[in-house]
Amino acid sequence: MINTNFWLFLAAACLIAAVPGPGIFYVAARTLSEGRASGFASTAGTALGGLVHVIAGSLGISAIILASAELFAAVKFVGALYLVWLGIRTFRNAGRALSFDSEPIGDKQAFRDGVLVEALNPKTAAFFLAFIPQFLDPAGPNPTLQFIMLGAISVTLNTLADIVVVLMAFATRTQLIGRPQLMRRLTQGSGVFIAGLGLSLALARRPVNG
Repeated sequence: MINTNFWLFLAAACLIAAVPGPGIFYVAARTLSEGRASGFASTAGTALGGLVHVIAGSLGISAIILASAELFAAVKFVGALYLVWLGIRTFRNAGRALSFDSEPIGDKQAFRDGVLVEALNPKTAAFFLAFIPQFLDPAGPNPTLQFIMLGAISVTLNTLADIVVVLMAFATRTQLIGRPQLMRRLTQGSGVFIAGLGLSLALARRPVNG
């Protein structure tokens, strides 16, 4: 698979990873509101959720969901409601005392939230199904394995971008931690933004060719 198609894929995947998307905004909001550990846990969760889409896409499950208006709507609205609930929870918890140290159970919850947020986003499934097949080598063996390998590389690049965002968001949080009132407002804003991502997902349309 180390051919022209692969290098074109790698260049395109790097550019896509560098462009801010819902995943980047989500982990940034979690980091600003809950700290670095929560941000990294959310990043690990979204990475695993992305791999779920890669596997589902390689097995044809994503294509079935995208081809069915009912299934697409069901997955979309469950994911949207979950994001809105996370946003409301973040907003309501903004008044709690802020600390650099997150509770271990909170990090576990952040990981689970990241997995569900990404896995329940049918737009991610649509992206992988539209993007990866363009770079498969028709002369190469096992298209399913090719899909999984390219998908895993794409998820890895996206995760690296998310890690950079977590570090930047945590640096911002560190500068504001001594200003509790402003930090509270920032955390509330993060909650509103996460809920906004949910509303945006709820308005997403099924791809015409899905």
